[in-house]
Amino acid sequence: MVKKIFLLSVIMIFSLYSRSFNFEVVPKAEKRISPNSQNEILSFYQAIKDARKAVVNISIKKRVSSNRNFNYLFNDPFFKQFRDFFGNPTLPQKERLEKSLGSGVIISRDGYIVTNNHVVQNADEITVTLPNDKTEYKAKIIGRDAGSDLAVVKIDKNNLTPITFSRISDVKVGDIVFAIGNPFGVGESVTQGIVSALNKNRMGINRYENFIQTDASINPGNSGGALVDSRGALIGINSAILTRSGGNHGIGFAIPIDMVKNIVEKLIKDGKVTRGYMGVTISDVTKEYEKFYKQRDGAIVISVQKDSAAEKYGIKRGDLIYEVNGKKVKNSYELQNIIASFKPNQKVTIKVKRDNRDKTITMVLGSRDGVTLNSNEKVLGGVYLGELNRENRYKYRISKNVKGVLVTDVEPRSDAERAGFQAGDVIIAIEDIDIKNLNDIKRAIKRYKGLPKRVYVDRYGINMLIVIE
Repeated sequence: MVKKIFLLSVIMIFSLYSRSFNFEVVPKAEKRISPNSQNEILSFYQAIKDARKAVVNISIKKRVSSNRNFNYLFNDPFFKQFRDFFGNPTLPQKERLEKSLGSGVIISRDGYIVTNNHVVQNADEITVTLPNDKTEYKAKIIGRDAGSDLAVVKIDKNNLTPITFSRISDVKVGDIVFAIGNPFGVGESVTQGIVSALNKNRMGINRYENFIQTDASINPGNSGGALVDSRGALIGINSAILTRSGGNHGIGFAIPIDMVKNIVEKLIKDGKVTRGYMGVTISDVTKEYEKFYKQRDGAIVISVQKDSAAEKYGIKRGDLIYEVNGKKVKNSYELQNIIASFKPNQKVTIKVKRDNRDKTITMVLGSRDGVTLNSNEKVLGGVYLGELNRENRYKYRISKNVKGVLVTDVEPRSDAERAGFQAGDVIIAIEDIDIKNLNDIKRAIKRYKGLPKRVYVDRYGINMLIVIE
């Protein structure tokens, strides 16, 4: 009898314990789906065959300076005494021809192709090879945008097969995707994965980041290729991988299709991308700011640039910007991308929280291009300039102690390239004018217009002198 009571007690305790958990369980799987017969194979061949026809191989030739390795040598602490005695060396510029491979995506029947900016940057010669066609077509650059890492090139060929575009609103985490490109120069290949995440930023890859993350293998040579969904529609342009060894670790990034369409249209129309600019430094609403702001979404204005559009139209330090033209702003990166999608001189309506009160401000955006480069007037013989912000310091491995204006790009075959300017150089002085911002650059150019100029740059921690007219 005692044994029976003990056994019943154990059963009741176990029953009560088990009832305290309420797991949600999917319905029982009734069947597994397979091909209807032994003659059928589960395949996405038909779905992506047209997309494969739209992905091309891109071959690049460019002249590069070969003294960069010596600059790393002189950064070694072993040479400290040498530098202290003789100063930082100015090494002779030697050139060699470098070849590289990438991918591109046909977007029109008459030969327009989108790829990554870093694939064609500073290229002296660009050659495109179509799928199943050994003919090499010379390509010309229509426009490049370093901020988004996108570029458009064109070949003289008609009746091509352009890719079909999707839209970012159709893309969901978990969707099956395919990366199509030319990895390691082995020719066209397709890898499969899923969408791992959306809206990835703060990667330190580009200035304007809103990546699709995927585990589909993206290897060297895949850059500029297509990321397509299971219908074969383009959802992104493959751009970068996150890796410590150089191999693929299942963390790849693609530029989303909506950004691609926006940038491509501007590059084809204008040959460049001009972006709206407010002139503010912004931050996310972090935990330390929660006591001052009731909402978590938005971007806090930390400072307002003098003579900027923000100052002109009354944006104040401490404002929380949470909406632009009816579009909600989640964080600082999203605000930056939204404003950048507009053109300079375009009118926008901005909603802010100021002292926990809503305020609507209508403003005309300015331009972030302090120095304009075009085919008739090239600053310092053909350099593109940018800010020494956090992303650029990370990208070019520039110390926090270095002050000046960054060279983000150099016009191919320009006087600046021949003089020795390189992307990643930091201009610290022109003649007797110390350079701290773009206005200092303009002031120096105006003062020494038409004269040879000694430009002092910091390159990997070494001060160098470049002479340019």
